[in-house]
Amino acid sequence: MLQNSKGRCAPEGQTRAMTTNDARNAELIERGWAALPSAYRIPDRAPSLSEAIAYCRHLAETHYENFHVASWFLPKPLRPHFHALYAYCRISDDLGDEVGDHAVALALLDLWQQELDACYAGSARHPVFVALAETIRACSIPKEPFDNLLVAFRQDQTVTRYETMDDVLGYCHYSANPVGRLVLYACNEVSEENFALSDATCSALQLANFWQDVRVDLGKDRVYLPQADMRRFGVSDETIAQGVATAQFRELLRFEVDYARQLFAKGLPLIGKVNRDLAVDLDLFSRGGLEILNAIERRNYDVLSGRPAISKSTKLALALRALSGKALPFLRLGAGRKAA
Repeated sequence: MLQNSKGRCAPEGQTRAMTTNDARNAELIERGWAALPSAYRIPDRAPSLSEAIAYCRHLAETHYENFHVASWFLPKPLRPHFHALYAYCRISDDLGDEVGDHAVALALLDLWQQELDACYAGSARHPVFVALAETIRACSIPKEPFDNLLVAFRQDQTVTRYETMDDVLGYCHYSANPVGRLVLYACNEVSEENFALSDATCSALQLANFWQDVRVDLGKDRVYLPQADMRRFGVSDETIAQGVATAQFRELLRFEVDYARQLFAKGLPLIGKVNRDLAVDLDLFSRGGLEILNAIERRNYDVLSGRPAISKSTKLALALRALSGKALPFLRLGAGRKAA
């Protein structure tokens, strides 16, 4: 008889099985780290807070152009918090999406969950969680939004099709909506009404990205178009794989784009309810999401022969328009709208 990790006696066969499983898990984790940037690994010792903040800032400012632009509009004291939140989301996403093996991804996500748990217990070692702990303390952020994002990334490893739009929105509840709620916590704009409006905007942004990347996602064996809608319009996985936007596919995508626009409209009143600095970012990202839908429409809903994209000049124009809304609120998206 040998003792298990809790100090209790365990049968020898059970202990061998535990040892084998631990070895297998360690192998999966090592394979995962080898497929990712070396800076993602969990260090042996925790960095200082200033080192952790610098790590997150570097990750945020070098990995995502849109985030870098949006951060210009944030008050300087808030930027480290947004850098930490972005770094958490970025690495979590990469652990699930960039290792090329579902078992490896799940092992890494479980390890990341342990670091999140350690963060709330005050014992994390990864620089993201060292920085995040200060953000959590300063902004009184509960653990649920962080947990929910990991639920979505795990779900990506096991669920590849969704029957109805309600099922897709159920996924967005975990994959997109927590991000908006984290932003509201960081900006001290927390209320149930704001959460509901933010959820609509974040789900709309997620749908816009899905419709932009239909063929890319199929290459990962993921289809976010609701299966019931695909059957209704006479579209199959084979239609997408062939890369030719049939009349039926175009009608399907028109239907889904219209629904995403309705969600954006539902969330727009949030822009007028929050402080001006946050309103600029919300305006910018809402305009960006709507512009993705416009780009899809301009291609006559053909996202199969090429990916609709927003040009740099258009992004700049959207940013300037959003910024103008800070000084002239009547120029904001949704100005005058009332929440439904």
